Amino acid sequence: MSKKYFGTDGIRGRVNRNKINGEMFFKFGLAAGTYFKNQKKLKQTAIIAKDTRLSGYTLEPALVSGLASAGMHVYTLGPLPTNGLAMLTKKKRANMGIMITASHNPFYDNGLKLFGPDGLKLSDRIEKKIEKLIDSKIVKNLSEPKKLGRVKRLEDANDIYIKILTENFPKNFSLKGMRIAIDCANGAGYKSGPKLLKKLGAKVYEHGTSPNGLNINYNCGSTFPKKIQSLVKKYRTHLGISLDGDADRIILSDEKGNIINGDQIIAMLASRWKKKKILKGGVIGTLMSNYGLQKYFKDQKIRFIRAQVGDRYVKEKMKKYNFNLGGEQSGHIILGKFATTGDGLLVALEVLFSMRKGKKASELFNTFEVTPQILENIKVKDKSIIDSKKCKKAIKKSEKLIQKQGRMLVRKSGTEPKIRIMGESNNIVLLKRCIDIVKRSIN
Repeated sequence: MSKKYFGTDGIRGRVNRNKINGEMFFKFGLAAGTYFKNQKKLKQTAIIAKDTRLSGYTLEPALVSGLASAGMHVYTLGPLPTNGLAMLTKKKRANMGIMITASHNPFYDNGLKLFGPDGLKLSDRIEKKIEKLIDSKIVKNLSEPKKLGRVKRLEDANDIYIKILTENFPKNFSLKGMRIAIDCANGAGYKSGPKLLKKLGAKVYEHGTSPNGLNINYNCGSTFPKKIQSLVKKYRTHLGISLDGDADRIILSDEKGNIINGDQIIAMLASRWKKKKILKGGVIGTLMSNYGLQKYFKDQKIRFIRAQVGDRYVKEKMKKYNFNLGGEQSGHIILGKFATTGDGLLVALEVLFSMRKGKKASELFNTFEVTPQILENIKVKDKSIIDSKKCKKAIKKSEKLIQKQGRMLVRKSGTEPKIRIMGESNNIVLLKRCIDIVKRSIN
C-alpha cells in the first residue's frame, strides 16, 4: 500500500495548500506525538528545528500545538541543519525529532522530516502507522488537560551541534591559514556554517547568510553552483562549500573553480578511507549515481550497491550491509562513522581534514572518468502520467535504443511535482535522442 502523505523524504509541498498548512501540521503533530508517546522507555519528548522559510512561523506553532495536545513535551531549536536536529534528538534521548523544511525547494514550499530516537529517519512502516493516526478522529488522541505537554526553547542548539561535529576530529585539527568560501543558501546552516569554520581558524568568505524568509535557495546554495564558483575565484580560496536549504547536502568547488558533486566526493572519501582501513564493506550509491563511479569502484575493488533515490534509502542499505559510507550525486552524503543522515558541514570537515597537509582540492578530486549524463526535470500537473500507455511505450523504446551503450532512468520526483529523466552514455547524439523520446511522451 502506497503512502498518502509521506514521500521519499518526509512530507513536502506548496504552503497553504493540501497538506502544508496549519490545520494539517496540527494533525501531523498530534498523530506523531500519539504514536511516539506510546513507545516505552522514552522521555515523551519531541525536538523541533527548522530552516528559514517565512512559513515556518505559521507551521511550527501548529505542529507544537499538536504534539503538546498529544501529551508530548517539546523543545524548539530554531534554525539548525537537519543533521544537527538528528544529533540532538539522539543526544537528548528524545522520542522524536522533527525538521520543518523543504530542503532545496523554493521558499513557497515547506514540509517535515521525521527522525526516531536513534537519529534515523522513520521507516515506511512507522510512517504508515502515523498516517493512519492522522486520518483518525482528533478527539481520540487529545490528552487530558493535566497531561498536556510543556514547551521550551533551547537557544544554544547550534553551539551544541558544532561541539558534536568538532569532537569527531583530533583536538589539534586546525584550519589556520586556509581561505574558505561558504554559501549557506540563506538556509538552516547560515549560523553554524561560518561559525564552525571560524572556530577552527579559517579565513571565511560567506554568502547566503542573510535569510529574510523568502530568499532561501534563491540564486544561491548547492542548486546554484555558479555562486560558489564565483566566490572561490573572487577571493582565491582553497575550497568552496555550498549547502542547500537544510544543510544536509553539499556541493564543493576546488581552488580553480571546478564544481565537485556528490559522486566525486564519495569517490575520494571511499579511496581515502580504504587506504586508512576505515571503510567498512563498501559504498551505497543510488540509481542516479554515475556509471563512471560504479566502474571506478570496480577497478578499485570497492564493493558498490545502488539504492532507491533518497538518503533514507541509502542509510537503510548501509545498515543492511553494514557499510559506513553512502550518498547521492546531489550531495547527500552519509558518513556512517559519525552520523545517521546527510550532513553538508560534516562532509566539508572530512574533506578539509584530508587537505590539512597542504594538499589542493583539485589534486584530491576528479578521481574517475565521468560518463556523460543528462538530467531533465519535467514539471507536471499529475505525476501519474509516467504510468500512461504512451509514456511507458516511450520509456521502453528509449531503453531498447540505448542498451549496451548506456542506461535510462525515468522516475517520479518524491519531493516535487516533476518527472525526472536521466540518461547516461558516451554516445551523446543517441543519449539526447532517447531523452527527447521520453520528453515528448510527457509534454
